[in-house]
Amino acid sequence: MSDNRNNNIKPDLPEGRSSTPKGGRTALTVFFLLLVLFASFLLFDNKPSVQEIPYSAFLTYLDLGRVESVQILDQKEIHGSLRSEDGSAVAFITNIPYTDPELMTRLESGNVKVSGGEKSASPLQIIFGLIPWIFGLVLIWSMMRQMQGNSRAFDFGKSRAKRYVETDKKITFNDVAGQKEAKAELMEVVDFLKNPQRFLKMGAKIPKGVLLVGMPGTGKTLIAKATAGEANVPFFHMSGSDFVEMFVGVGASRVRDLFDQGRKNAPCILFIDELDAVGRTRGAGYGGGHDEREQTLNQMLVEMDGFDTKDGVIILAATNRPDVLDPALLRPGRFDRQVVVAMPDIQEREAILKIHMSKVPVAAGVDAQLLARETPGTSGADLANLVNEAALFAIRKKKTQVEMDDFEDARDKILMGVARKSLTIAEDEKKATAIHEAGHALLHYFLPNADPLHKVTIIPHGQALGLAMSLPEKDSYSRTRGWLHDRIVIDFGGYAAEKIFLGETTTGTEQDIKQATDFARRMVCEWGMSDELGPISLGAEDEPIFLGKEIARHKDYSEDTAQKIDWAIKRILDGALAQALEILQREKEKLLALSQALMERETLEDADVRLLLGLPARNEIAAQYCVEKA
Repeated sequence: MSDNRNNNIKPDLPEGRSSTPKGGRTALTVFFLLLVLFASFLLFDNKPSVQEIPYSAFLTYLDLGRVESVQILDQKEIHGSLRSEDGSAVAFITNIPYTDPELMTRLESGNVKVSGGEKSASPLQIIFGLIPWIFGLVLIWSMMRQMQGNSRAFDFGKSRAKRYVETDKKITFNDVAGQKEAKAELMEVVDFLKNPQRFLKMGAKIPKGVLLVGMPGTGKTLIAKATAGEANVPFFHMSGSDFVEMFVGVGASRVRDLFDQGRKNAPCILFIDELDAVGRTRGAGYGGGHDEREQTLNQMLVEMDGFDTKDGVIILAATNRPDVLDPALLRPGRFDRQVVVAMPDIQEREAILKIHMSKVPVAAGVDAQLLARETPGTSGADLANLVNEAALFAIRKKKTQVEMDDFEDARDKILMGVARKSLTIAEDEKKATAIHEAGHALLHYFLPNADPLHKVTIIPHGQALGLAMSLPEKDSYSRTRGWLHDRIVIDFGGYAAEKIFLGETTTGTEQDIKQATDFARRMVCEWGMSDELGPISLGAEDEPIFLGKEIARHKDYSEDTAQKIDWAIKRILDGALAQALEILQREKEKLLALSQALMERETLEDADVRLLLGLPARNEIAAQYCVEKA
């Protein structure tokens, strides 16, 4: 699905607030200018010049009778005046270096006017003394500004919902590729907001709340904005995590404020993203049954009961975890309609790619349909990222248009990870990787239910030293027992190839064995594909509500059944490994040729492998193999 969120919309600024607080900046500038002027006055105050003389010179002038008056400060410093040779008065200053008990006697005998006092502080001392007062005044000034009407110091309980307004072009259902069923469900909401009287005359009630359910990246937020754009009504967007704060009662207050905003701006749409952040089942919190999150949820339940759709307020919410939501949220009268925003199929992926390709210069040879077939299981956000990555590849190569090879590189980067071409690998380890990946790749041509091979490489991607990637020919929504069995055989291809050529296995088989074992366990315990146990579900998954993932498998069967499960899993794995060994031993020459080609070229695609080994179409090989085996 195309994800054009926020391209043509912008959030309103809160009423009464300016984007640049010019008044505050001006006041702060004036304050600092006054501070600089005050410091300059203290530092550069023009005082009369004073001559500093040694204490010994002072005593000499005293004996000569030239000292007229003195002021003794803190018994350490003498300020005074003396007569110069031309009869003028000269101010002087001197320090008393030692205790002189005869000083007062000598001053009295010379008829010198004597006074005392304390030494005044220096300008720097005054400034340092004023610094705490200055910071205190600044703090008080800041607090007073925060307490004004345009501040948010006491707005803890206010809703943080962002209101989006349309600019040049509004988002409509035309900007959403695919999702026909979801659009049809939401079109009823649009019709109600446009013409509510038509529904009221028939006595029909439109759902109060619509819950959008889907995997991450499928475009739930986009389709909610498109609904508001189609109805041409205000759209308030808020995340579920915005409700809950550390202060008690804040979440409930924000819920009340959000619904008040909706009533004041009716008709409108209130959209709560990631509803599971606040709407999880009550009574399961670590803080007991009365924590802040549950108070917020309770207030939301009350508010949804407290208004009627006649007010023209429709609530949309989105989540990718509907299984953890509180049942009270999903009952009729609240979120009584669930709309599934599914992963796009091949036609929808093609439409999404075309929407995003229209924003970049694309070369004539780019095939959107081929790219859609080669990207199964990707969401709208993934496809938008693919187009962006392709454009970045083109920029690195200094191209003016994005070509097909750029899209191929971007797809491989997204599906396989970033290629680490600079990684230095020892020759023997590189050979082992080539044999391992050749074993995976070759089995794709001899198994009737396997997906076609797309590419095999020994260039490290992510944490893997090599990859053999397959792509399905069509979108599949369920898997057969034959496909799962062939998938396990392919998983053991690297293990079997190492056994045949190296005589031992490496740690590179770790992920393959884990994946094969997981498939086999689920075939036995979940999908009823075991001949020993038959169609039975064993071992329910324990999924704590707050963790949201499986941390253990609940053992709800006897020890005898557990032993049967182990034997059934081992039989599937042993059979798959034996089949992989049989095929690769039989095609040992092809396996060796493929591994040598990988050592030389590092990456081979399906067409390269066919040309190298002289293989016909994959289905013909698999069919011939099945006949010979029978």
